[in-house]
Amino acid sequence: QVQLQEAGGGLVQVGGSLRLSCVASGRTSNTQTVAWFRRAPGKEREFVAAINWSAGATLHAGSVKGRFTISRDNGKNSAYLQMNSLTPEDTAVYYCAGRRQGGLYTIAPYYDYWGQGTQVTVSS
Repeated sequence: QVQLQEAGGGLVQVGGSLRLSCVASGRTSNTQTVAWFRRAPGKEREFVAAINWSAGATLHAGSVKGRFTISRDNGKNSAYLQMNSLTPEDTAVYYCAGRRQGGLYTIAPYYDYWGQGTQVTVSS
């Protein structure tokens, strides 16, 4: 099995930046794709970004394109989400998700395991 642990959330002002990290442990060789999702209060879970673990190809949601960047460090079994120009609409719990097979999917059921989430709050 693979365990995912997010970190880096917190409180930030509008226009600020945060960098989230997701560290994978366990049978990490099984992971082909890592993604970030978020869930804002009263809203459905939303795709944010995904990255292919070996090739590094990425996909970002339109709502974050140009502001957020997903990356990974294979040597550290870690994925990151650099978030810039944050707005109150970015306030949510951010989850890291892993998939055993390839493919940059935007739908949550395609992912096999999940972290516990980290809270991001953007104040105006």
